[in-house]
Amino acid sequence: MKKILLCLVMMVCTYATAQDVMSFTQLAPTTIKGNKFPRIDNQRRAYFQLEAPQAQRVQIDISGKKYDMVRDDKGWWNGHTDPLVVGFHYYYLIVDGVPITDPASDIFYGTCQFASGIEIPEGPEGDYYRPQMNTPKGQIRSFQYYSNANQEWRRAMVYTPAGYDQNITQRYPVLYLQHGMCEDETGWAKQGYTQNIMDNLISQGQAVPMIIVMDSGDIETGYALNELGRDKYGNTFYDVLIKDLIPAIDSNFRTLTDRDHRAMAGLSWGGHQTFDVVLNHMDLFSYMGGFSGAIRNLDIKESYGGIFSRPDEFNKKIHYLFLGCGTEENMGTAALVKKLRDADIKVDEFISQGTAHEWLTWRRCLKEFVPHLFK
Repeated sequence: MKKILLCLVMMVCTYATAQDVMSFTQLAPTTIKGNKFPRIDNQRRAYFQLEAPQAQRVQIDISGKKYDMVRDDKGWWNGHTDPLVVGFHYYYLIVDGVPITDPASDIFYGTCQFASGIEIPEGPEGDYYRPQMNTPKGQIRSFQYYSNANQEWRRAMVYTPAGYDQNITQRYPVLYLQHGMCEDETGWAKQGYTQNIMDNLISQGQAVPMIIVMDSGDIETGYALNELGRDKYGNTFYDVLIKDLIPAIDSNFRTLTDRDHRAMAGLSWGGHQTFDVVLNHMDLFSYMGGFSGAIRNLDIKESYGGIFSRPDEFNKKIHYLFLGCGTEENMGTAALVKKLRDADIKVDEFISQGTAHEWLTWRRCLKEFVPHLFK
């Protein structure tokens, strides 16, 4: 019976008209309001539609696979994917060999360029990154400042907790939160759902109210990596952060400015940058985290002035070190944790079940990391 039902579902997915598809699917959370597609069915297949009457071939390019779309007699192309894993996916529509963003879906910077994105919903386990009723709401603010180090105007996205504008005498600790390679300062706010995660954790008493600063790590493209090499990639951000961004945040927001109230964390290459910044400026930071961190070839005796060979000093200065990753990726996190623990370094490890090098892993890491800060 199950096989018969599955065959019927596959026939519907293959031959259904756009109107039929709408009867057994729901809009994707990332669909732009007013559009009828993209949509998702209960098997986590994604359905797309594009009006392109002059096109000869249109495909969906998502999760490393391409799917041909079918043209109707009115010039509308329709197609669907295989079942997708839950979480966030970048995708393109390919029109006669040219990849384009889907005009019916939100766009995101995250593949060294803008791409369309679709969210395949989790069940109730994903409520931690969804807005909840009766939960006080913070804000994500766009903060512009001038960097003398790079001689340029820059923008940071800044989360302020609920009540920030009402509690005008209260000061807050600060987390500097970095994106990964080929992303920018909008990643954590948009793909990462930072505001919802923080609003929910603070409302539930799991995290203290804090300010979160999300700036570009100067790693938006991969070209610079090839030109500069690993040792210099993204290093222009370091002086920006220390000499320009931290002073600008402390001058324009009500922050607690001592090291005991300042943290830094980052995903992928942002984790690499976190190690470089914090371990070279332990007078400024006392909490640190790497989410699928690109931290390679760490030498306990030599790296960062040999601080890991002095565990008593490290454990005293760094109040909390967190390293997280997904079970379906291989960033060397488990080996790094073992190396640090063998050196008597205190480190907290988190493993995200069933996720790879992706935003669902990093959302979960943020959820696990911030409850340990500033307590």
